Amino acid sequence: MAKTTDIVEQPRHYCALGAEQSVLAIKKAIPIIHSGPGCGIKLYDGLSVASGYQGIGYSGGSSVPCTNTTEREVVFGGEKRLRQVIDGALKVLKADLLVVLTGCTADIIGDDVEEIVSEYRDRGIPIVCAETGGFRGSNFKGHEMVVEAIIDQFIGEKRVKVKRGLVNVWSVLPYQDSFWTGNLLGIKKLLQGIGLKVNILFGTESKGVNEWKTIPDAQFNLVLSPWVGLNIAKHLEKKYGTPYLHYPILPIGAKETGKFLRTVAEFAQLDRKRVEEFIEKEEKRFYYYIERSLDFFIEFRYDMADRFFNITDSFYALGISKFLVNELGIVPGQQYITDDTPEKYRHGIKQEFVHLSDTFSSKVIFEIDGGKIHESLRKYPLENYRPLILGSSWDRDIASELNGFWINISIPVLHRLVLNRSYVGYSGGLTLMEDIYSSILNTYK
Repeated sequence: MAKTTDIVEQPRHYCALGAEQSVLAIKKAIPIIHSGPGCGIKLYDGLSVASGYQGIGYSGGSSVPCTNTTEREVVFGGEKRLRQVIDGALKVLKADLLVVLTGCTADIIGDDVEEIVSEYRDRGIPIVCAETGGFRGSNFKGHEMVVEAIIDQFIGEKRVKVKRGLVNVWSVLPYQDSFWTGNLLGIKKLLQGIGLKVNILFGTESKGVNEWKTIPDAQFNLVLSPWVGLNIAKHLEKKYGTPYLHYPILPIGAKETGKFLRTVAEFAQLDRKRVEEFIEKEEKRFYYYIERSLDFFIEFRYDMADRFFNITDSFYALGISKFLVNELGIVPGQQYITDDTPEKYRHGIKQEFVHLSDTFSSKVIFEIDGGKIHESLRKYPLENYRPLILGSSWDRDIASELNGFWINISIPVLHRLVLNRSYVGYSGGLTLMEDIYSSILNTYK
């Protein structure tokens, strides 16, 4: 009897080699891919082009150095080819850090990449490596593997000089989160507002490699995510003795942002007066705009979304759900989490959805198969309610089929250009409101 194969339709994440995008998110860091032809360009298409058309950056897309291993390397080994590509990259690219990432082929044939990289490191070249073959997991896993490789091989052993008020932020996944640059900026501004110095580590708000070198000196690490980054924080705690704070909810809007800032401030033992003054100022501004929008909500109250459904990763699903329920009063439907959350974190996430508010809870379905998600939505008892679906470009048709509304917030993001948009904090809550209700108004004839 022939074996049946499970086919996953429309997965919303990529293989571990997708961590090349995490490297590209570090200023003047260049990935070198030791893989077969096509891996790099496919990841670029999926994590840059299909993530709001974010472009190649410093050395992305077809500019990423790659060994392009073929049958010859499979038979005779690819170590010679890897040396050639590293030498070529050193001649034509100016980098503060080189990161060699392995694909499936290199990991299977057993090339001694670590030995090769150590030869260059012994010559004073800033270079590290990570085994990121696709079979090792998703790009969420690959991201953590690459970060730990940089910590261990580049930063290494260091005499720690703790700087009070300095925090390392481990949060959104670059490029997998289409709004990563704006979100990281928003997080940095919030933390600076209550008196912290922030190592944001990725994107335009980071000082690049120089900032990474100060990681061991931080007072604490902040993991702002349901699970991504926890392994990094635990690794840093073991290596440098740095404590960490885990806050699982993306703070959107006044209520959750205020709670987040007070939690961080208490952990860091910050000046309470300064913290409360900052919160009061930001809340005053936030509610000023909310008050201005009341006429709109009164006018259009009969033709708004009645139920919302997230089809996104755990980070967005939880943060957006808290905001929509507690600040906009929209009733939650089922929430679909697509980031292949490890089993050990799922119970904690489910509990957060049980306690969305004093009145509402929501069922959570962990599912990476887009076809199964859409079939589940078709069976949901909507009655006469019009759903609001917050998901990917792949979810636009199901929203139309159900006579609902749709906003493109999760990858693939093909129906909007993303530059510096953010849903974090007070301003992020207002932006999310604008995007949601603009999408609803756009359906009016």
